[in-house]
Amino acid sequence: MTVKTTNILVVDSSEVSRTIISRILLTEMDYTRITTCASGLEAMHALENDRFDLITTALMLPDMDGLELTRAVRESTHHHYTPIVVVSGDADGRLLREGFNAGVTDYFDKSQGYQSFVNFIKSFTRRNSGLVGKILYVEDSRTAAMVTRHIIEKHGLKVIHTTTAEAALDFLEQTRRGGPKEEDGVDIVITDFFLKGQLTGGDLLHAIRARLHYSQQEMPVLVVTVSDNEEKQAEVFHAGANDFVTKPIVEEILIARIHSLLLIKQQFYALKNQAEEMKRIASTDSLTGVRNKRYLLDHGEAFLSRKRNAPIWAFLIDIDRFKKINDTLGHITGDHVLAALGDLLIKSFGDNCMLVRFGGEEFAALIPHCSAREAKARAEVLRRKVEEMRPANVDITISIGMASTIDNPSIDLNDLLRSADQALYEAKKRGRNRICIHSGFGVEHSILPHPETPAETKPKSVANSK
Repeated sequence: MTVKTTNILVVDSSEVSRTIISRILLTEMDYTRITTCASGLEAMHALENDRFDLITTALMLPDMDGLELTRAVRESTHHHYTPIVVVSGDADGRLLREGFNAGVTDYFDKSQGYQSFVNFIKSFTRRNSGLVGKILYVEDSRTAAMVTRHIIEKHGLKVIHTTTAEAALDFLEQTRRGGPKEEDGVDIVITDFFLKGQLTGGDLLHAIRARLHYSQQEMPVLVVTVSDNEEKQAEVFHAGANDFVTKPIVEEILIARIHSLLLIKQQFYALKNQAEEMKRIASTDSLTGVRNKRYLLDHGEAFLSRKRNAPIWAFLIDIDRFKKINDTLGHITGDHVLAALGDLLIKSFGDNCMLVRFGGEEFAALIPHCSAREAKARAEVLRRKVEEMRPANVDITISIGMASTIDNPSIDLNDLLRSADQALYEAKKRGRNRICIHSGFGVEHSILPHPETPAETKPKSVANSK
């Protein structure tokens, strides 16, 4: 689901109050836009030209009171259901009764202070988030579709309408296969239970659950039916529906049902994203930002076996003389060096590559669909970039061992990395700051260091140790 910006209208005659409230809201709430007005007339003009998810108003305004503004909002076309919070220090029983009759959603006692008000708004918006999302609407009656679609779109929701269950199922299957772009998918399905054609709404519902394997949280379904008897309700729920509404459609009931299902969808994605983030953190090296060795062990073999990735090159990258850096300049400096190299590696290798911290000062990269010429060029560019770095004011170089699947397409991960490690050992043996390749002919030199900065003569901050 797309993340919606919460659009809040703050109406208060005090410029100080408007400024403080706006500043705190923008600081403490992500994806929020604040519009401020000093009077009721100014607020009505803003309401005509924009859509708001929440309106807060002081009870006393220079040209009208907050209840009068509330009544005007409730009579408007676009904000008939928009939550309205009245801010007042005098919410007695009479005012409460008149306010709720006028359409006030909630009250806040301003004597509690600005920070408490902002906390109240944050909590309120979490409970009453505005409608946002895309709906797949299946209805074969042109008249019913026109009326219902108008109701849904009036509340800011996008609608994809099909007249048959077959067309709806085809769309969902394409989305499931990754056909349309992610943003072209839908958040919930609304379908008439009785449809003309070979498939009914009940058949569509069964296919969503049993064939496409969408759970009720991942793809909520609201069923529209003409019957409200208990037997039909049970049938709808047994088929896998989340909820139902009956014809003729009542706008308030329909929107309430949609709001509830969108919240279910939002919670599903929030939990899914949280789980994915925890999984990412668990598989990421906290110091360098690249994946850890566990990730390589869990996913490397599958990466290697995908035919679309062939040919694959493995790089083993080792920081020269790193032990001496730790011993003479300290481990904090060494950590700065590792973090800087990790950042460079992330920038140098695309998202399609598998980049991991292999251990200590050693990194591994698996580069898919890469020719020998390209692999050599990328390794040399990386070697030179590291030469130009001075993380924590330390001159560093790297040695790179390379191996590929070109000579042996069926090679496993362990053997591929062993070949790259043999090439890395040879690069170290031949003087460091260079690239060696393991091929069917053994280990060979790739590209000599740049003649202007040979490894043997370039000044170093520390002596050779590895």
